[in-house]
Amino acid sequence: MSSSVCPSCSNGRKYTKGGFFGLFGADVEVMAGFYEVMIERDFSSAHQLRGYKGKCENLHGHNYKVEIFARGEELNNIGLLIDFGDLKKAADEITRYLDHRNLNELPPFDEELNPSAENIARYFVDYLNSRVGDERVKVYKVRCYETPTSVATYQID
Repeated sequence: MSSSVCPSCSNGRKYTKGGFFGLFGADVEVMAGFYEVMIERDFSSAHQLRGYKGKCENLHGHNYKVEIFARGEELNNIGLLIDFGDLKKAADEITRYLDHRNLNELPPFDEELNPSAENIARYFVDYLNSRVGDERVKVYKVRCYETPTSVATYQID
């Protein structure tokens, strides 16, 4: 399978001889895109929101669910974006740290950050990229569910 720039096009698009893996017998445009993988993790924690006026200023708990998304444009030499096991291992480090704990007593939520779902989502993105992100793959989005109907998302470009 070879790819080349269309000689009669001014858009610089690439075409692959024989289509995807040569299955279709025709030249097919190769469009730019990326691969994405997602894992889920759960943990239970207590927290109280500092500066909040309402019932969430009191200590209460949630059964959190986080959806962790990684993406990249290229697969590795064996056809994986990232090993699910590596991503799960790094995510489990965070969930073990947070599980059955009062988030207000744990750095960075003890002083630096209010333990909101938004800040928890960002914490996951930042931590996971420090553990598994590289020039080929990034954890770019985390959805943090406080309840099945209340979710906060943090996403990077």
